Amino acid sequence: MLILGIETSCDETSLALLEDKGGKFTLQKNLIFSQTITHAKYGGVVPEVAARAHMEKIAMMLEEALYSPIKSGNDKKKRLRPDVIAVTAGPGLATALLVGVETARTLAYLWKKPVVAVNHLAGHIYANWLPVSHPEIVSRNLKIRAFVRDDIKFPALCLIISGGHTELVIMKKHLKYKLIGQTRDDAVGECFDKVGKILKLPYPGGPEVAKHAAKGNPAAIKFPRPMIDSHDFDFSFSGLKTAVLYHFKKIPKSSQKNQKIIADICASFQQACIDVIITKTIAAAKKHKVKTILLGGGVAANSELQKQLKAAIANNLQKTKYTALPIEYCGDNAAMIAAAGYFHARKKQFIPWKKLNADPNWDLT
Repeated sequence: MLILGIETSCDETSLALLEDKGGKFTLQKNLIFSQTITHAKYGGVVPEVAARAHMEKIAMMLEEALYSPIKSGNDKKKRLRPDVIAVTAGPGLATALLVGVETARTLAYLWKKPVVAVNHLAGHIYANWLPVSHPEIVSRNLKIRAFVRDDIKFPALCLIISGGHTELVIMKKHLKYKLIGQTRDDAVGECFDKVGKILKLPYPGGPEVAKHAAKGNPAAIKFPRPMIDSHDFDFSFSGLKTAVLYHFKKIPKSSQKNQKIIADICASFQQACIDVIITKTIAAAKKHKVKTILLGGGVAANSELQKQLKAAIANNLQKTKYTALPIEYCGDNAAMIAAAGYFHARKKQFIPWKKLNADPNWDLT
């Protein structure tokens, strides 16, 4: 089964080809065009600008994705024809989602191929099933052959952390999700970005905060750990962001660009976030007796979080499996959408192309 994945939920245009042979995946293509530079001058993602950029890129990327690097007998490149189309239908920016959805509808009609609507958050979860066998994972021509991910056992706890979401989800089997915790205000990735703005760091703020944090002292400033002692698995990051703002305002303007001060603020803020996330994750894993902990979303690329989470699991949950998600699969990409699409296709969970629509507020559960 050859699956075409399409992802346009925010500011990355991505197309992927994922092949399944007897439960083993081969990632043939995973093309990603990032709009970071485009949105930098606005200080954030502008939905209309994102949609226009998707429209400008998706046709050319589709052409590149569908042509095999292996030449046929007449010395012409072979055009691949997927068996299934998997597209992100939500959640996300409405105008951005529509570009991918309309592309999928058109291809499904022209090719007479089945289409699967994939929830973007499910994609982040199923990134954990993608093949990992080569450091150059995102490549235009490299085929990546997979081992079978039979090390992922259910029930699994999925920690989804991104710019728009912070959720803890229980999976008892494929495609069955139960939300047990979520943010009550800002997502952790959104909080990182806003702290970056407060500190006047370049766009996007989140990765800049993490970069400066690596040079700072995480114990320099005692920021609050919101809801760390609550008896549920919900999160709150708005108050932490405000605490950073008030702390920064107290610093004399002449010192607000001091790199040591900035690094200490970033490191202390980041550690506060990590402490809350790990505490909630470990508690949820213990209560629900999970066999595997999975990580997904853009913030999952934070190396300090991955390192501390791995250590916490090793110390507290010796029988629980955890494998760090490669950075290439943390951000938005179509390979993860194709992977989720495979499990839907295996259950024949297709949708008629005429009924395929974007749902910007589509809940995972």
